[in-house]
Amino acid sequence: MHFEVHHSHRWDVSPKEAVVIQRALAAEVRIEPLPQRVETIAGVDVSIRGDLAQAAIVVLRFPELDVIDRAVWRAEVPFPYIPGLLSFREMPVILPALERLSVRPDVLMTDSQGLAHPRRFGLACHLGVMLDRPTLGVAKTLFVGTYAEPAPAKGSQSALIDKKSGDLLGTVLRTRANVKPVYVSIGHRITLDEAVALALACSPRFKIPEPTRQAHLLSRDANFGF
Repeated sequence: MHFEVHHSHRWDVSPKEAVVIQRALAAEVRIEPLPQRVETIAGVDVSIRGDLAQAAIVVLRFPELDVIDRAVWRAEVPFPYIPGLLSFREMPVILPALERLSVRPDVLMTDSQGLAHPRRFGLACHLGVMLDRPTLGVAKTLFVGTYAEPAPAKGSQSALIDKKSGDLLGTVLRTRANVKPVYVSIGHRITLDEAVALALACSPRFKIPEPTRQAHLLSRDANFGF
């Protein structure tokens, strides 16, 4: 499945150059309602062990959450681990994996941040802008921002706010009762309300939404030795 790449750039850059690219492309993020009814949603995840990275994409039918397609791509890790520059470490592996799909998903869900990022350009934004596809980030850990703890019931949520600017960065969402929340933020071409609704609808049993949970399992497939 071919995905047209927009705003193409080099990946073999220095950390300073990567920050410049992020700041430039952050202006391309669009916050807008989903362009169509969601019938398929893909989870995106990358596992890294040593010098190797394996990206996994799992496409699920929505709202049934049946797996209908999956793909992996393995390569050497292309970029060092630097907080805030995750996309330069993972995107060069994710993009070839997407090309191996036979189904074009309506929405991409990443196990990462979107706007909840110091430069408002986490991996979910980078992926969405490059492919011009609706994208959201559902992260397991807090990166930036502050919030009030949501109530313990499933579906409870609170606003994730930038301490300095007061900007709304995302939503802290309880996808399972009495379990630590996840951090949902816009990637591209989606509203925050839609992103939260999708994350919750995709979490019938576990804390991690099913698309990214399935992608994580595949990225650590035993055949890869993880």
